[in-house]
Amino acid sequence: MQRFSQSPTDPAFVQDPYPFYDQTRAGGDFFWWEDYDMACAVSHSAVHAVLRNRKMGRECPAELAPDIPAALQPFYDVEAHSMLELEGEKHKRLRALVLRAFTSRTIAALGPDIRQLCHDLIDQFPNGPFDLLTAYAQPVPVVVISRLLGVPENRADDLLRWSNAMVSMYQARRTPEIEAAAIAATNDFTAFMRSYIALRRQSPRDDLISTLIAAEEDGEKLSEDELITTCILLLNAGHEATVHTLGNGVKTLLERKIRNISEPCVEEIIRFDPPLHMFTRWVYDDVTIGDQTFKRGDQIACLLGAGNRDPEAYDNPNTFDPNRKGPQNTSFGGGIHFCVGAPLARLELKIALEVLFERCPDLQLATVPQYGDVFHFHGLERLMVTQSA
Repeated sequence: MQRFSQSPTDPAFVQDPYPFYDQTRAGGDFFWWEDYDMACAVSHSAVHAVLRNRKMGRECPAELAPDIPAALQPFYDVEAHSMLELEGEKHKRLRALVLRAFTSRTIAALGPDIRQLCHDLIDQFPNGPFDLLTAYAQPVPVVVISRLLGVPENRADDLLRWSNAMVSMYQARRTPEIEAAAIAATNDFTAFMRSYIALRRQSPRDDLISTLIAAEEDGEKLSEDELITTCILLLNAGHEATVHTLGNGVKTLLERKIRNISEPCVEEIIRFDPPLHMFTRWVYDDVTIGDQTFKRGDQIACLLGAGNRDPEAYDNPNTFDPNRKGPQNTSFGGGIHFCVGAPLARLELKIALEVLFERCPDLQLATVPQYGDVFHFHGLERLMVTQSA
């Protein structure tokens, strides 16, 4: 496979990674990213193949498990119980328990509340230019997932701060300061969830935490550590990606003066400029995909943003087409780790965009948006907008 070098923190790449993806994809389904010292799946077919191959997974092979510094142990203790990082029976059991509580009926029932929340937030929009991320894109998903879990909405700012700090551990620009902030957030988040789970054990309600506490699979329930990690995962994943997708989507629609929000338009937003660009897999058994053979212990990065712009899968992939028809995009992952929150994310996006442009038809960009230096994620630093008087 061809080898390429590209710093993920380079300003030009941060603002527009897609030309690099096009360049690497021209050499085949896989390339070697020198900066990560890792093979990358860059075509739509290769990304989907890696995500679905059962000879690969998220959990690091035991013989390759790194030594965790004591200072970082609290973060990795939480990660150790995450269904996002587990495979086999452990993953199957956790996911089954979560899906029992995270049903399509539960998600659909949130629709009216999401719509009312969007109206309430728009009622508070200030006059003059303002940041749509902090006024709308951030509060919508964090309040929704808080309500779903049953945690107090008045702690939304804390939840957002803790989540942002923990998720920063996956950024290419990780520093000792970012690690220290993540550990502090992990400790605070864990303590909050432990106390709140204890409260729900004594006084169950009609919320996801109470349902998870009661859920059983083959006579087994979630342990307290599993409950804490699962709630943190749902809170982190339940809003982080949606914030970026909503911000990126509004930017795209405003730049193209598109206001009609159909289901195909929402799917195109998710495809065109996704919130997560890299998701890795470990190879457990020797495997050949296309013309590349991988050995146990190899790690492969699935470049989701690249797969979504593959001209072999989509006509004119670098053009935003709100009526596009095509194969399933890669943004929610695939295989056994396909995002459990995908139905909720789609519902939030559709309602939030519909209400925004119904209420604010004259919304326009106040400044040129800039993406944050947050790769493997891809989201805006801010989204300054204004409305006609």
